[in-house]
Amino acid sequence: MTHEHHHHHDDHGHDHGHHHHAPRDFGTAFAVGIGLNFAFVVVEAVYGVLAHSVALLADAGHNLSDVLALALAWGASRLARREPSARYTYGLRSTSILAALFNAALLFLVTGGIILESLQRLAAPEPVASQTVIWVALAGIVVNTASAIPFAKSGGDLNVRAAFLHLAADAVISLGVVITALLTLYTGWLWLDPVVGIVIALVIVAGTWGLLRDSVTMALDAVPAHIDPAGVRAYLGKLSGVSEVHDLHIWAMSTTETALTVHLVMPKGHPGDAFTAEICKVLREQHHVHHTTVQIETGAQPCDLAPDHVV
Repeated sequence: MTHEHHHHHDDHGHDHGHHHHAPRDFGTAFAVGIGLNFAFVVVEAVYGVLAHSVALLADAGHNLSDVLALALAWGASRLARREPSARYTYGLRSTSILAALFNAALLFLVTGGIILESLQRLAAPEPVASQTVIWVALAGIVVNTASAIPFAKSGGDLNVRAAFLHLAADAVISLGVVITALLTLYTGWLWLDPVVGIVIALVIVAGTWGLLRDSVTMALDAVPAHIDPAGVRAYLGKLSGVSEVHDLHIWAMSTTETALTVHLVMPKGHPGDAFTAEICKVLREQHHVHHTTVQIETGAQPCDLAPDHVV
């Protein structure tokens, strides 16, 4: 904003406290989850072929997509910890947003595949080796549950929540496969398998919608859902000596960190560094903003960015 420097007194009050809120390191959880699930995908695919079970093969495909999604999420979590550079001045934090968006899209794609497969099975039911299916699917429940537990407490990280959703969805699918195989074994109703497949797919869609919505809004630099922009503006507007608040922007730097920039008009001049330091502290502790930049103006000359429609 160099066009303003000749007539405004600038003060950039930065909050460097975000390292206290650094996301937990889920590296071990990701490594274990990827290893366990990839091994299970191989086992499930082999037994799917041996048991002539399209349900098991479809579940193996879903598990494979989750292994890829977990690997992507892990990579993004590592990239998010990279130090800032001359070109990437925020570091690579936003890769976690891209990964969450990709994961949500991938879940919807896989779910579409499950529904299509189920409809085809409904039109032409096939007998399967139900006992084999039951044992393999039970193993799937154990593997996916064990992998999901470390991600249960995401700490507000959308990326970790995505990993948890993937694994939890797999466990639910495996449970559905077990119940369906048991019922099919005792009733001979071959249509049960595809019907339950469609139901499970719809459950996954319902659970994933929020993740897709949140990751899309973050990618578009929307104010994160847990922050009240009106509350932030009201707090800044009530500060002693502030006559006007404009050019207020709040956006997600990553799935766990938020940034804010604002211009404050103070006709009596800049009150000192302690003033901006206090703003940073309050915004961090009460409004969950981790990186704040404040610009002080006296109002002697109009600011080009004052109107709300100017960005």
